[in-house]
Amino acid sequence: MGKGVVLGCVLVVLGFALTCSAATFYTVGDSSGWDISTDLDTWAKDKKFIVGDVLLFQYSSSNSVNEVTEESFKGCNMTDTLQTSSNGNTSIPLNRPGERYFVCGNKLHCLGGMKLQVNVQKDPAASPAGAPEASEGSLPRPSSKNNNPAAAIPDSTGFINGGMVSLLSAFLGSMATLLWIL
Repeated sequence: MGKGVVLGCVLVVLGFALTCSAATFYTVGDSSGWDISTDLDTWAKDKKFIVGDVLLFQYSSSNSVNEVTEESFKGCNMTDTLQTSSNGNTSIPLNRPGERYFVCGNKLHCLGGMKLQVNVQKDPAASPAGAPEASEGSLPRPSSKNNNPAAAIPDSTGFINGGMVSLLSAFLGSMATLLWIL
C-alpha cells in the first residue's frame, strides 16, 4: 500500500471518529424550534440528557436564548443571565451534571412558557467501572478568601456555534478524502 493510501485511510477513520461520537445533539423543540408556540415541557419530558450532549436552539430574530439560575428561571428574570445568545442558531454543550435553565430573552415569551429546564445526568461511560465515587465530605472546601462571588464567574459565554454544520463539514471532509483515495 502506498503512503498516500495509508494517509487517506487514516484521515477517513479520523473523519468518521469525529462524526461518530457518543454525544446526542438535541434540536430544542424539534421542527418547531425554540418558539413561543412550542410545548417545551412536553418536548423535554421523555429525553435523558447526559454530560456531553448538546442542545441546538434554532429561533427567529425576535427571540434569544439565556441561561439563567433557578430563581431567575422561575420569575423570568433577565437581569442576571449566565449566558446569552441571539444569533438564531445556538449550540450549548451540556458539560456538567445538574439542572440547567434556559429562557427566552423576551420576558413576555418567557412568561408564556418559552423556557426550558433540563436535568443533565453524569455519563456512566465516562468513568471506569468500579471507580470510587467522591463523597461530599472528601471534597476540599472552597477558599473563603474571595468575598466577591461575581469574580468566580468566568467572562466567557461558553456558547459554541456551528453544531450540525460542523458535523456536516467533518463528514464531507471524510467523503472527499475517501474519493481522493479511489
